[in-house]
Amino acid sequence: QLQLVESGGGSVQPGGSLRLSCAASGFTLDHYGIGWFRQAPGKEREGVSCISSSNTFATYADSVKGRFTISRDNAKNTVYLQMNSLKPEDTAVYYCAAARTVPQSQCTMATLVIYNYWGQGTQVTVSS
Repeated sequence: QLQLVESGGGSVQPGGSLRLSCAASGFTLDHYGIGWFRQAPGKEREGVSCISSSNTFATYADSVKGRFTISRDNAKNTVYLQMNSLKPEDTAVYYCAAARTVPQSQCTMATLVIYNYWGQGTQVTVSS
C-alpha cells in the first residue's frame, strides 16, 4: 500500500518548536518533490514549504520564511519540517504530499493537483 504518514504534531506554547516527519511506505521518495501544506478550520489548504526531489531547491510561504526549515533524508525515506518560533496563527492540520511530475530541480506549492499522494495530516496547536 502506497502511503505517506505524518507525525510530530502536538500542542506547544508560542515561541516553541516542533519537528514534523513525513514517512513514505510502499514507494521511495527519491523521485518525488515533497510539499508541506496546512489547513486551519474554516480556511483553504495552503502551501507551507516544498523541496525538490534532487534536494537542491526549497521554497517557503512568506508567513513561515525564516522560522521553518524543510529537509529530506532519502536514506530514511522521510521528509522533515522543522518549525521554530511558532505562533498561534500556525495552528492547523499539517499535511505532506508527494509529486512525481515536477522536474527534479524544482518544486511548487502553487497547485495541489500535481501531488499524487497525501498523508492523513497531523494537528499542530500553538496556544498559551
